[in-house]
Amino acid sequence: MRSVTYSMGISLDGYIVGPDGDITAPAPDEELWPFILDEIRGVGVHVLGRRLYETMLYWETADQDPRMDDFEREWTALWKPLPKVVFSRTLSSVHGNARLATDGLVEEIARLRAEPGQGDIAIGGATLAAEAAALDLVDEYRVRVYPMLVGGGIPFFPHAERRVELQLLETRAFASAVALRYRVVRQPPSFGAGTIR
Repeated sequence: MRSVTYSMGISLDGYIVGPDGDITAPAPDEELWPFILDEIRGVGVHVLGRRLYETMLYWETADQDPRMDDFEREWTALWKPLPKVVFSRTLSSVHGNARLATDGLVEEIARLRAEPGQGDIAIGGATLAAEAAALDLVDEYRVRVYPMLVGGGIPFFPHAERRVELQLLETRAFASAVALRYRVVRQPPSFGAGTIR
Protein backbone atom coordinates (compact mmCIF):
# COMPACT_ATOMS: atom_id res chain seq x y z
CA MET A 1 0.00 0.00 0.00
CA ARG A 2 1.30 3.47 -0.87
CA SER A 3 2.53 5.53 2.08
CA VAL A 4 1.31 9.04 2.87
CA THR A 5 4.29 11.27 3.63
CA TYR A 6 4.50 14.81 5.00
CA SER A 7 7.76 16.60 4.25
CA MET A 8 8.72 20.21 4.95
CA GLY A 9 11.59 22.36 6.14
CA ILE A 10 11.20 23.75 9.65
CA SER A 11 12.95 25.97 12.16
CA LEU A 12 14.52 24.31 15.21
CA ASP A 13 11.50 25.45 17.25
CA GLY A 14 9.18 23.61 14.84
CA TYR A 15 7.66 26.20 12.48
CA ILE A 16 7.35 25.99 8.69
CA VAL A 17 6.25 29.62 8.43
CA GLY A 18 7.40 32.30 10.85
CA PRO A 19 5.20 34.92 12.56
CA ASP A 20 5.91 37.37 9.73
CA GLY A 21 4.47 34.95 7.15
CA ASP A 22 7.84 34.10 5.61
CA ILE A 23 8.68 30.48 4.83
CA THR A 24 11.23 29.21 7.34
CA ALA A 25 13.30 27.03 5.01
CA PRO A 26 15.93 28.85 2.97
CA ALA A 27 16.61 27.89 -0.63
CA PRO A 28 18.47 24.55 -0.81
CA ASP A 29 22.23 24.70 -1.18
CA GLU A 30 24.34 22.46 -3.43
CA GLU A 31 24.73 19.86 -0.69
CA LEU A 32 20.99 19.63 0.10
CA TRP A 33 19.60 19.74 -3.46
CA PRO A 34 20.45 16.09 -4.33
CA PHE A 35 18.66 14.91 -1.17
CA ILE A 36 15.54 16.93 -2.03
CA LEU A 37 15.60 15.67 -5.62
CA ASP A 38 15.84 12.06 -4.43
CA GLU A 39 12.85 12.62 -2.16
CA ILE A 40 10.63 14.02 -4.95
CA ARG A 41 11.64 11.11 -7.23
CA GLY A 42 9.93 8.82 -4.72
CA VAL A 43 6.61 10.69 -4.92
CA GLY A 44 3.84 9.33 -7.14
CA VAL A 45 1.21 12.02 -6.43
CA HIS A 46 1.19 15.23 -4.41
CA VAL A 47 -1.85 16.27 -2.37
CA LEU A 48 -1.78 19.92 -1.39
CA GLY A 49 -3.82 22.81 -0.08
CA ARG A 50 -4.58 26.00 -1.99
CA ARG A 51 -1.86 28.17 -0.45
CA LEU A 52 0.92 25.67 -1.18
CA TYR A 53 -0.50 25.00 -4.64
CA GLU A 54 -0.40 28.71 -5.43
CA THR A 55 3.16 28.99 -4.07
CA MET A 56 4.27 26.04 -6.21
CA LEU A 57 2.69 27.43 -9.41
CA TYR A 58 6.02 29.15 -10.05
CA TRP A 59 7.54 25.75 -10.90
CA GLU A 60 5.01 25.15 -13.69
CA THR A 61 6.82 27.71 -15.87
CA ALA A 62 10.16 28.04 -14.06
CA ASP A 63 12.01 26.18 -16.83
CA GLN A 64 11.56 29.29 -18.98
CA ASP A 65 13.71 31.33 -16.58
CA PRO A 66 17.27 31.54 -18.00
CA ARG A 67 18.67 32.23 -14.50
CA MET A 68 17.81 28.73 -13.24
CA ASP A 69 20.65 26.48 -12.19
CA ASP A 70 20.89 22.76 -13.00
CA PHE A 71 19.31 21.70 -9.69
CA GLU A 72 16.31 23.95 -10.25
CA ARG A 73 15.91 22.67 -13.80
CA GLU A 74 15.92 19.08 -12.56
CA TRP A 75 13.39 19.94 -9.82
CA THR A 76 11.12 21.56 -12.42
CA ALA A 77 11.42 18.53 -14.72
CA LEU A 78 10.30 16.28 -11.83
CA TRP A 79 7.60 18.59 -10.41
CA LYS A 80 5.72 19.56 -13.58
CA PRO A 81 4.58 16.06 -14.66
CA LEU A 82 3.86 14.95 -11.08
CA PRO A 83 0.08 14.42 -10.60
CA LYS A 84 -1.34 16.81 -8.01
CA VAL A 85 -4.65 16.87 -6.12
CA VAL A 86 -5.57 20.32 -4.81
CA PHE A 87 -7.93 20.94 -1.88
CA SER A 88 -9.58 24.35 -2.08
CA ARG A 89 -12.88 25.96 -1.21
CA THR A 90 -12.19 28.96 -3.45
CA LEU A 91 -10.49 27.73 -6.63
CA SER A 92 -12.68 26.68 -9.55
CA SER A 93 -9.80 25.46 -11.75
CA VAL A 94 -6.14 24.45 -11.49
CA HIS A 95 -3.24 24.37 -13.94
CA GLY A 96 -0.70 21.84 -15.08
CA ASN A 97 -1.00 18.18 -14.14
CA ALA A 98 -3.41 18.95 -11.28
CA ARG A 99 -7.04 18.36 -10.43
CA LEU A 100 -9.31 19.74 -7.74
CA ALA A 101 -10.28 17.27 -5.01
CA THR A 102 -13.90 16.19 -5.37
CA ASP A 103 -14.26 14.40 -2.02
CA GLY A 104 -13.03 14.75 1.52
CA LEU A 105 -9.45 14.02 2.50
CA VAL A 106 -10.17 10.48 3.77
CA GLU A 107 -11.93 9.53 0.53
CA GLU A 108 -9.27 11.10 -1.72
CA ILE A 109 -6.42 9.37 0.13
CA ALA A 110 -8.28 6.04 0.00
CA ARG A 111 -8.81 6.48 -3.76
CA LEU A 112 -5.13 7.32 -4.31
CA ARG A 113 -4.00 4.33 -2.23
CA ALA A 114 -6.25 2.05 -4.30
CA GLU A 115 -5.08 3.36 -7.68
CA PRO A 116 -2.29 1.47 -9.44
CA GLY A 117 0.95 3.36 -9.45
CA GLN A 118 4.33 3.77 -7.87
CA GLY A 119 5.58 6.26 -5.34
CA ASP A 120 4.39 7.86 -2.15
CA ILE A 121 1.37 10.06 -1.68
CA ALA A 122 2.99 13.27 -0.50
CA ILE A 123 0.85 15.72 1.42
CA GLY A 124 1.73 19.39 1.61
CA GLY A 125 0.45 22.47 3.33
CA ALA A 126 0.27 22.85 7.10
CA THR A 127 -3.52 23.01 7.38
CA LEU A 128 -4.14 20.03 5.13
CA ALA A 129 -1.35 18.01 6.74
CA ALA A 130 -2.73 18.80 10.21
CA GLU A 131 -6.11 17.45 9.09
CA ALA A 132 -4.44 14.33 7.67
CA ALA A 133 -2.52 13.82 10.92
CA ALA A 134 -5.69 14.22 13.01
CA LEU A 135 -7.37 11.60 10.81
CA ASP A 136 -4.36 9.27 11.26
CA LEU A 137 -3.60 9.28 7.52
CA VAL A 138 0.10 10.24 7.69
CA ASP A 139 2.49 7.26 7.57
CA GLU A 140 5.80 9.15 7.54
CA TYR A 141 7.02 12.54 8.71
CA ARG A 142 10.04 13.89 6.86
CA VAL A 143 11.56 16.98 8.42
CA ARG A 144 14.48 19.15 7.40
CA VAL A 145 15.44 21.16 10.50
CA TYR A 146 17.20 24.47 9.85
CA PRO A 147 19.40 26.15 12.50
CA MET A 148 17.12 29.03 13.42
CA LEU A 149 14.47 29.94 15.97
CA VAL A 150 11.53 31.99 14.70
CA GLY A 151 9.42 32.16 17.86
CA GLY A 152 6.01 31.36 16.39
CA GLY A 153 3.99 31.03 13.23
CA ILE A 154 2.60 27.92 11.57
CA PRO A 155 3.89 24.72 13.21
CA PHE A 156 4.92 21.62 11.29
CA PHE A 157 3.27 19.31 13.80
CA PRO A 158 -0.38 19.98 14.57
CA HIS A 159 -1.19 20.81 18.16
CA ALA A 160 -3.55 17.92 18.70
CA GLU A 161 -4.21 16.33 22.05
CA ARG A 162 -3.21 12.88 20.90
CA ARG A 163 -0.08 10.82 21.42
CA VAL A 164 1.62 9.45 18.31
CA GLU A 165 4.50 6.99 18.57
CA LEU A 166 7.21 7.43 15.93
CA GLN A 167 10.07 5.23 14.77
CA LEU A 168 13.22 6.97 13.50
CA LEU A 169 14.07 5.64 10.04
CA GLU A 170 16.81 7.99 8.88
CA THR A 171 18.99 10.88 10.00
CA ARG A 172 21.15 12.89 7.62
CA ALA A 173 23.27 15.86 8.64
CA PHE A 174 24.06 18.58 6.13
CA ALA A 175 25.88 21.86 6.66
CA SER A 176 22.61 23.79 6.31
CA ALA A 177 20.07 21.39 7.88
CA VAL A 178 19.45 18.05 9.55
CA ALA A 179 17.02 15.71 7.77
CA LEU A 180 14.92 13.32 9.87
CA ARG A 181 12.52 10.64 8.71
CA TYR A 182 10.02 9.04 11.08
CA ARG A 183 7.42 6.32 10.52
CA VAL A 184 4.17 6.42 12.49
CA VAL A 185 3.93 3.35 14.72
CA ARG A 186 0.38 2.08 14.70
CA GLN A 187 -0.51 -0.13 17.64
CA PRO A 188 -2.79 -3.11 17.11
CA PRO A 189 -6.17 -2.61 18.77
CA SER A 190 -6.16 -3.52 22.43
CA PHE A 191 -8.96 -5.28 24.19
CA GLY A 192 -10.21 -3.93 27.50
CA ALA A 193 -10.82 -5.92 30.64
CA GLY A 194 -14.51 -6.20 29.81
CA THR A 195 -13.90 -8.01 26.53
CA ILE A 196 -15.56 -11.42 26.22
CA ARG A 197 -12.99 -14.11 25.54
